[in-house]
Amino acid sequence: MKQDQFLTVIDRDLAESRWRSALDFGPLDTERVSISEALGRVLAQSVRAEVDVPAFDRSNMDGFAVRAEDTYGVSEENPICLELNSEILATGKKPMQIVQRGTATTIATGGMLPRGADSVVPVEFTDVDSSNSLLVRKPCVPGSAVSYAGTDIGRGETVLFSGTRLSSRETGVLAAIGCAEVEVVRKPRVAIISTGNEIFTPGTPLEMGGVYDSNGRILGDAVKELGAEAKFIGVFRDDEELLTRAVSEALSDADVVLLSGGTSKGQGDLNAKIVGSLEPGIIVHGVALKPGKPICLAVSGKTPVVVLPGFPTSAVFTFHEFVAPLIRELAGLGPERRQEISAKLAITTQSERGRLEYLLVGLVENDSGDLSAYPMGKGSGSVTSFSRADGFVRIGRNVELVTSQSDVNVTLIGGDRRPSDLVIIGSHCVGLDVIASAISSRGFTVKLFAVGSQAGLAAAERGECDLAPIHLLDPESGEYNNPFVRGDKLLLIKGYRRMQGILTRPDESREFSELLEDQSLRMVNRNRGSGTRIVIEKILKGLKPAGYDYEPRSHYAVAAAIAQGRADWGVAIETVASQSGLKFQSLSAERYDFAVPKARWNRPPVAVLRSVLETDEKVRKKLKNLGFLFD
Repeated sequence: MKQDQFLTVIDRDLAESRWRSALDFGPLDTERVSISEALGRVLAQSVRAEVDVPAFDRSNMDGFAVRAEDTYGVSEENPICLELNSEILATGKKPMQIVQRGTATTIATGGMLPRGADSVVPVEFTDVDSSNSLLVRKPCVPGSAVSYAGTDIGRGETVLFSGTRLSSRETGVLAAIGCAEVEVVRKPRVAIISTGNEIFTPGTPLEMGGVYDSNGRILGDAVKELGAEAKFIGVFRDDEELLTRAVSEALSDADVVLLSGGTSKGQGDLNAKIVGSLEPGIIVHGVALKPGKPICLAVSGKTPVVVLPGFPTSAVFTFHEFVAPLIRELAGLGPERRQEISAKLAITTQSERGRLEYLLVGLVENDSGDLSAYPMGKGSGSVTSFSRADGFVRIGRNVELVTSQSDVNVTLIGGDRRPSDLVIIGSHCVGLDVIASAISSRGFTVKLFAVGSQAGLAAAERGECDLAPIHLLDPESGEYNNPFVRGDKLLLIKGYRRMQGILTRPDESREFSELLEDQSLRMVNRNRGSGTRIVIEKILKGLKPAGYDYEPRSHYAVAAAIAQGRADWGVAIETVASQSGLKFQSLSAERYDFAVPKARWNRPPVAVLRSVLETDEKVRKKLKNLGFLFD
C-alpha cells in the first residue's frame, strides 16, 4: 500500500506566513484580578497613581527635625544649642507641634516631618544635655535626610504601562500606591495531547519498543513559562475514534491545541487525517526545516491547531519557533528578543541541502576569550539536547558542509549565556559523572561535552576546556595518555584504571577468537576518535566484521545494542557490562586520565578536581564500587 507523504514541504518563513494569514487573533479578553494573583500576568491597562508616594514629607533616618537655617555655621568646635520640643514623632504619628526658630523635634525614620521643619539632623551629630537641650554639631541644608511627598511617585503619574508583565518589582509598586486589583490579559489556554502506540505515561511499566512521554511534560511546562495555562488531555494510542474525541475536547475550551507524535502504522499520519477534517483544516504540512520537517500547522474556526513532531528535540524546537510567539501575542506580550553572538564552529558539520537547519550548540570560551560552538550532536530524538544547548546556528538551505573553525552566528536560547565554572570536553565515563557531581555539589557549575578522547585533546590544546578526559593507547609504546600530552601546553592529572573487554549476552560461551570466526555474528563498533576505537582496531587487526560501520558514541549504547539483540558483541568497560547484565571477557586495563591546559591548572574548580581525586575518600569509594582502580 502506498504511504501518504507530506502535502507540500515549503520554506519556514512562507509556512509561518500562510498559517498566520489564516488566523484571526490578537490579545485575549481581559479580567480583573487581585494583586495577590497578579504575579506573572500582563497588564491590559496602564496604571496611574491615585496617591503620592510618599504621601507626606518624611524623615529618612533617626534624628531631629529642625530648621536648616538654625544650623548654618555650626561645627564640632562650635555647636549650636536648640530647645527640644516635648513631642516625639514615631512612625504613623501626626505632628501636633510646630518647629519654631531655635527649636527641634525628635523624629524616627519614616516619621512625618512637622510644620516649620525643613530638614533632619542625624542623631549621631547631636547630643542632649541634662537640661533637655539639643546640641547640634553638624550643619544641614533644606531637604537633608527628608523625602518630600510625591518624590517617588506623584498623584496622577502613570506608574506601569499596558503590556507590562508583572514581576515582584511591579507588584510592589502596585502595593505602594494602594492598588488592590488590576486589569490583566486573560491567560491563554493551551490543550496538549500526546499520541503514538509507542508512548507510555511516566510511572507505568515500559514495554520493549516503547518510550516514556516526555513531550507532554516539556510542552506543558514551556506553556506555563510563557504565562499561559496548560491542560494536558492525555496520552492516546493510534486510535482514530479516541483521538477525534480528544481533539474535540481540546477545542471546546482551548485557545491553542497542540498534538505531538503520530502513527506507528506506517500508513500516513493519523493526526494529520483528524486535523485535516477540521475547518478550514491544514494550512501547512511539512516545512523545509531540520529539526521539525513533519510539523503540521492547522486551524479550526479561529483556533490554532498544531501537530508537532514526536521526537523531543524536534517538538521543542518547532514549539518555540511557531507556537511560542503565537502564545506570547495571545497573552499580550511583545516578540521575544533573541541575542546573537559570534563563535567558531568547533567540529565540521554536514547538513542536508534543501532544508534550513537549526544546529544546537554548546558554547565554550578559550584562553583568549574567543567562543567555540560545539554541536550537541544527539539528533532530534534526544531529550537532553535542547536543555543543555546554549544556542543554535542556522545553516542555510543550500549549505551541505560547515567546516571546523568557520565563523558562525549563535542565537542564544534564553538570552543569558553564563560561562560554566568547569568545562569538560573529551571521553565520557560513568566515573566522570561521579566526579562531576562531587564538583557540582561544591558550588561549581559543570558543562560536559562527550566528543571522544582525540577531539577532547584537541580542545584542550586550543585552550577551550579546563579538562579533557582521555584514554588513548600509544601503539608503539603500549602506554596510555602520557605520550599524547608531551609538550608545553598540557599537564596530566592521574585518574583511575578501568577494564576494557568484550561484551556478549549472558548465554554466549565462546571466546573472542571464536566469535570472530562466526560470520553470522554482528559487532557494534565505537565512533572514530574515541579511545575504545583504538583498542578495537588493535584486536581486529584489519578485519571488518558485520556491523563494523555501526558506530554509537558511548559504552552504554554498545551495551544496549547487544542486550536488545541488534548486535552480538562489542567492546566496552566492565562497569557498563555489569550494570547491563552482560557477559564480560577482559581484554586489558586502560588508564582514564585528565589532560589540563597549563594556563588553567590553578583555576579553583580544577584544584578542587585534583583534591577530589586525591583525598576525597567518599568519591574514591564510589569509584571503586563501580569497578575502577587507583594506583
